[in-house]
Amino acid sequence: MGQKKVSVGCVQMTCTADVESNVDKAVQGIREAASKGANIVCLQELFSTLYFCDVENYESFSHAEPVPGTTTKKMQKLAADLGVVIIASLFEKRAGGLYHNTTVVIDADGTFLGKYRKNHIPDDPGFYEKFYFAPGDTGYGVFKTQFATIGVLICWDQWYPEAARITALKGAEIIFYPTAIGWSLSQTEAVNTEQHNAWQTIQCSHAIANGVFVVAVNRTGVEGDMRFWGGSFISNPFGSILYKASHDSEEVAVQELDLSAVEFYRTHWPFLRDRRTDTYGPILNRFIDEE
Repeated sequence: MGQKKVSVGCVQMTCTADVESNVDKAVQGIREAASKGANIVCLQELFSTLYFCDVENYESFSHAEPVPGTTTKKMQKLAADLGVVIIASLFEKRAGGLYHNTTVVIDADGTFLGKYRKNHIPDDPGFYEKFYFAPGDTGYGVFKTQFATIGVLICWDQWYPEAARITALKGAEIIFYPTAIGWSLSQTEAVNTEQHNAWQTIQCSHAIANGVFVVAVNRTGVEGDMRFWGGSFISNPFGSILYKASHDSEEVAVQELDLSAVEFYRTHWPFLRDRRTDTYGPILNRFIDEE
């Protein structure tokens, strides 16, 4: 199997209340990743703002924008100038009173390849996303870029094996997860460790089960009573960590991937071959109640 190399950049950063400065920092991060050889660069979830979903506040809807819109066009120009694919997470205003948590994918020539709207919307203390976002209706997105066929899911999607499976079955070689997840400042270290380990483990499990690379890009820094845990990472198709960021520092990292590993692992561990699709009908039930 011949090698097929692609370099992936992750931009892990802190955010402030100043949208313009956040976007500028993200642009600089993309430029830095490109200077290090990145072909594809992924930003964290909702990179242009603070994570406003920690409270229910109508004023936060003012941050939303059409997709594609101003920020998308800025990223299109940047992608074309640098010759890199950009994955950018935005707060989409679809219509008055209708908003989505949306990620755009821009090819290395600046072409807008499309968008994915987050399907799984959490509603937990500190993560009141159902107040802001309607569930996605774009299906699970796979995008054929100049460098790789990629899938994009968003944060809470990362806990659902069904989402990763469908994305892989549609041809993704790499699944990207723009993310905003952290620890409450009131939690114990033991709880923090358990939560972070579960987050990394479930995504590495998606890599193994589907024979794909997984790239998770999280934010860092303290916002309100939340300490975002950073820890952005890249897993190979058998769950080995190729790169992992610190918990508390901004980082721009580039990791070379050999996409021929997808075929290698799928050939030697043929999970896709042995799927019993004829037995999986019950998965469509919310719960399987006893008769």
